[in-house]
Amino acid sequence: MNMVDLKDDMQAGHSAGKGRLRLCLAASGGGHIRQLLDLEDAWSPHHYVFVSEDTALSRSIVQRHPVHFLPHFAIGQIRRDGLLRAIWSGLKNLWQSALLALKLRPDVVVSTGAGSVFFFIVWCRLLGAKFILIETFARFDTPSTFARASALFASDIIVQSSALTKTFPAAAVFDPLKILDQPRPDKKRLLFATVGVTFPFDRLVEMVAKLKEEGEIFEEVVFQTGIGGLTPPGLQSFETLSYDQVKSYVREADIVVCHGGTGSVVTALREGCRTIVVPRRLERGEHYDNHQREITNAFAARGLITPANSPEELALALKAARSLKPVCATTDPVALVKHLKLLLGETAKHSRLHQTD
Repeated sequence: MNMVDLKDDMQAGHSAGKGRLRLCLAASGGGHIRQLLDLEDAWSPHHYVFVSEDTALSRSIVQRHPVHFLPHFAIGQIRRDGLLRAIWSGLKNLWQSALLALKLRPDVVVSTGAGSVFFFIVWCRLLGAKFILIETFARFDTPSTFARASALFASDIIVQSSALTKTFPAAAVFDPLKILDQPRPDKKRLLFATVGVTFPFDRLVEMVAKLKEEGEIFEEVVFQTGIGGLTPPGLQSFETLSYDQVKSYVREADIVVCHGGTGSVVTALREGCRTIVVPRRLERGEHYDNHQREITNAFAARGLITPANSPEELALALKAARSLKPVCATTDPVALVKHLKLLLGETAKHSRLHQTD
């Protein structure tokens, strides 16, 4: 989308009144952006644009929503890619974020994180925008680095676990996880293994492929491996899939084996899949930190998923999952949507009064 046209569209909507704000929805391109999509009832009345990084999920929403992409950046890149590459990525992101903030000049930025949109939020705040921080649902016990840093200039903070009020005492708390009392969709004899949208996770692919070869997995197997990820010979695999394609496979799959990203986990639980989670591990260079272990433990403690960290554990998890009654669960954002509508409504009212003055 032409960003000048987008800027004009946002400004035209703002001047048209009726309480409509120039709103930026900023999130990196995985579970973070999925959480913003769940809040559509709150932000859709306004003139909005998504700001994200270029991933399969963020590309998949372009047909329905205006989206602008920024270069990928995260502090953890220093560990994964080295200091020089991380600095170069940061400088590119910093510059492009400044240009985009100057073009859009939003009234409000709503963000669930993380690094790719941090500088954009800073620039928007310097230009006078209000910033609403929604800490990612991925964080149950400890806050993310993004939240710790961006909370310093947030107008409002929302967390989705009461444990985080130790760090953010003034935060509003909304726990969205909800068990659904409904039958699951009809399932095929299918195991869908997915590594998410960010980067490959060869250990998970190797574990599933090994057990399939050994006969421990008798279901048909489909892999989503990530760009440049391991391609298991003789088995159906895709580097990337659109969000709609992922949902289609998950709807049909009896078993899902996924990494510990909340987007992948919740998508599987929403469709009543027997869900096994292999968390990425920092010490293996599979992620920037160990927050996926925290996510996995939290879902396992609620009896919703079965964790696995090795082929042996995965074999046991498969046997356990097949014997358990499947659970349908989802994130229910109704209360959070109501709160966000209130925050945005108060901002719009204040903006109108300021214009009148």
